[in-house]
Amino acid sequence: MKFIYLIYILLLSGCATLQNRAGLPQSNNRANGLLVNNDQFQNKMANFKQSEKSINFYVQNIMHGLIDNIQYVNSQTPLAVTSFVNLDSQYEKSSLLGNQMAESFIHEVHNFGIPVIDFKTTDEIEITSEGDFSLSRNFSKLKSNNSIEYILTGTLVKQVSGYLVNARIIGIKSKVVVASSQGFIPHAVINLMLPSKAPEKNRDSLTIDGIPITLNR
Repeated sequence: MKFIYLIYILLLSGCATLQNRAGLPQSNNRANGLLVNNDQFQNKMANFKQSEKSINFYVQNIMHGLIDNIQYVNSQTPLAVTSFVNLDSQYEKSSLLGNQMAESFIHEVHNFGIPVIDFKTTDEIEITSEGDFSLSRNFSKLKSNNSIEYILTGTLVKQVSGYLVNARIIGIKSKVVVASSQGFIPHAVINLMLPSKAPEKNRDSLTIDGIPITLNR
């Protein structure tokens, strides 16, 4: 009987080893060096009031969906986050919502212990009368980063009551999707954002991505 039990233990150990070598997802992502506490997360989400929910609240849920089925990505694989774009676009232009989604995911990915490369960081600090700057969207001021192995990005679909979010992590060389998740952000949350360039006198009739905004004064 002891002999049979020993064989069973060895078989389980062998399966776990094969799973690790194949790069398959672990039942506990701590095995990949990721910082996961699902019980704490669920308790935190349950205590949120509707009035306290920002875009970050919904991004956190989507991020946990990514972690639930993530493969290969771990604490040793650098990742970059790019702007989310509208699904029915040419993927060449983002929006305030799409850029904020990327900013929120940078924070969430870092919280899970995955190294994040901010490729918009320049090699120098630019000091001007308008401020001191280290971020840029000017391609000529940036250098390519060969250490990036994965990209987190996604698409947005406008619906009557909000936006459907499709997020995924992709191998930069293989183009293989190694994690995917979906979520939904209500218009009531999106409307809390205001474009910084909007004239003050016209803010009563603002729209974001074609959605009218009602401001409470």
